Amino acid sequence: MGNLNKVMLIGRLTRDPEIKEFSNGGKVANIGFAVNNTKKNQQTGQWEDVPVWVDLKAFNRETGRKTADIAAKYLRKGQQIYVEGHLVLEEWAGKEDGKKQSKMVVYVDDFQFLDKREEGAGDSEPAPKARAAKPAARSEENIEDVPF
Repeated sequence: MGNLNKVMLIGRLTRDPEIKEFSNGGKVANIGFAVNNTKKNQQTGQWEDVPVWVDLKAFNRETGRKTADIAAKYLRKGQQIYVEGHLVLEEWAGKEDGKKQSKMVVYVDDFQFLDKREEGAGDSEPAPKARAAKPAARSEENIEDVPF
């Protein structure tokens, strides 16, 4: 049987993207992200949001979109976006004790802006459609209006 490694999330940025450049000219945007799960509070019987904190990484590709550049230019803390990506287990040796450490990260393949841009906010040029590389399944619909 085959494998599938695909992540689809709608949530908000918890901080502005942090850009790192590599010596070979590559670039990555490290993005803090949060989505909410809901659970029932046993004492009150009310449903409550429980945040799930996710680390995203968006890379500039040699061939294709420059996702890190787009993230750096247009994404800001608090914005809501739709993200498609895949899980990667990053592993490294600890600096102090040399012990193996790891964390699960979502590498961004695609994203869409869900917040409407305010007139006069940010750069004078409009934000690009982040999914321009693929035809959109729902061309002009607002993703918030589509039942999942």
